[in-house]
Amino acid sequence: MSKLPKDLPGEWDRLEISDRAGAVRFSVHVRPRSSRSTVVGVREGALDVALTSPPAEGAANDELRKLLAKVLEVSRRDVNIIVGIASRSKLIEVNGITPDLAKECFSKAKR
Repeated sequence: MSKLPKDLPGEWDRLEISDRAGAVRFSVHVRPRSSRSTVVGVREGALDVALTSPPAEGAANDELRKLLAKVLEVSRRDVNIIVGIASRSKLIEVNGITPDLAKECFSKAKR
């Protein structure tokens, strides 16, 4: 299991991630129609993500899965939206990663 670097910003300590038998779950707040797709930070315990896609016909959900897979270095099929398909607030489950590694990846990806 990976340890968080000592210089990791305290912001990532506020991200609520639960460990679930080989997977992690965390909440995401999505900002559709942004100028670029990126991890913005942590907002009220949830990962704050900006996406260029509009929230129509699943485009933003597809882009979210693609962005999270890239940031966490996992396959897109390992990223699942559990709750919130039609909402800006979502519950995400990612297989094959630990909470510490997820926080480390998010901290590196933040713009």
